[in-house]
Amino acid sequence: MISVPIRDMSGSECGVFTFEPAEIADSICKQLLHDAVVMYRANRRVGEVQNKSRGMVAGSTRKLFKQKGTGRARMGPIRSPIRRGGGRAFAKTPRDFYYRMPRKAVRKAMRMALLSKFEDSQAVVLQKWECPQIRTRVVASFLKSCGLSGKTVLLATEGVDQNVWRSARNIEGVMVLPGSDLNAFALLRQRHLVITVGEMNRILGRQA
Repeated sequence: MISVPIRDMSGSECGVFTFEPAEIADSICKQLLHDAVVMYRANRRVGEVQNKSRGMVAGSTRKLFKQKGTGRARMGPIRSPIRRGGGRAFAKTPRDFYYRMPRKAVRKAMRMALLSKFEDSQAVVLQKWECPQIRTRVVASFLKSCGLSGKTVLLATEGVDQNVWRSARNIEGVMVLPGSDLNAFALLRQRHLVITVGEMNRILGRQA
């Protein structure tokens, strides 16, 4: 059984959130988490690097001089990779690094990463976000009251909350995501997690 205090926007405790670890994930598999992070990082690669091969550089394809009779070493065209200004041997070409793990494995990795935050005491359960206006100091004061000021934090909101996102985007190290977009990479990249009671109930399949 895992019990986490529920906090309000002032940082004060206003209840306790309790759940069984098995409700999120049966166990934590480090290999699956590693595979998921490698996939997300690979999919972030642009892969647009390119060098000019001998067929792309300017120059004639004519042999510089005849093969025999000159007393010099044999030489091909001016675009040969061994000559200055020639093409690149084994030139790099644009490459797509995208690949995808099975959907169930991706979902399971996310739940494992979420469970690890609670087991490592790196998760804060918030009653609900109260940002009627766009004010950076509201989010900053909440993080300070929870001891998260100056640390990397992932803020999970119920749906898309523009006020929370625009209030926190200027705070260094803070990342905002809707709860439905949580993934293993985002959870493991940020040291701490702030998630609402409603979003936890949705993940656990509980009725509001």
